[in-house]
Amino acid sequence: MSQTVTLIRASSLSDAAEYAYAATAPADVRLIFLAGSCPLAADGSTVGVGDYAAQAASCIENMKVALTAAGAGIENVISTRVLVASSSQADLVTAWEVVRDAFGDHDVPSTLLGVTVLGYDDQLVEIEAVAAVRD
Repeated sequence: MSQTVTLIRASSLSDAAEYAYAATAPADVRLIFLAGSCPLAADGSTVGVGDYAAQAASCIENMKVALTAAGAGIENVISTRVLVASSSQADLVTAWEVVRDAFGDHDVPSTLLGVTVLGYDDQLVEIEAVAAVRD
């Protein structure tokens, strides 16, 4: 786990949530605000058409590339927002399980949302993130 990001758990809240309820970073860190990571291949085509899990995995991989370019890693992420184009809770859970597994023990605070539509053709999943690093 990152030494920059501190995950906070609230024992008086449900332990059913598969993420920390809050996170902090010290005042002397640089925050990185990532654009929504999309399931796009290098040629701009949508990866995993019709497959929530494949798109979530592609978003995670693209997010890792953006984090690396900013001098960070997944362990520096302080929060995420997972957007899933579906009104089915099962589809949201499918995408969430991929995200949860990618973060492992670094289970940052996260919001999971069902939305009507996302920006690219055939896009089902998008992941926003904020990270914190020491320079």
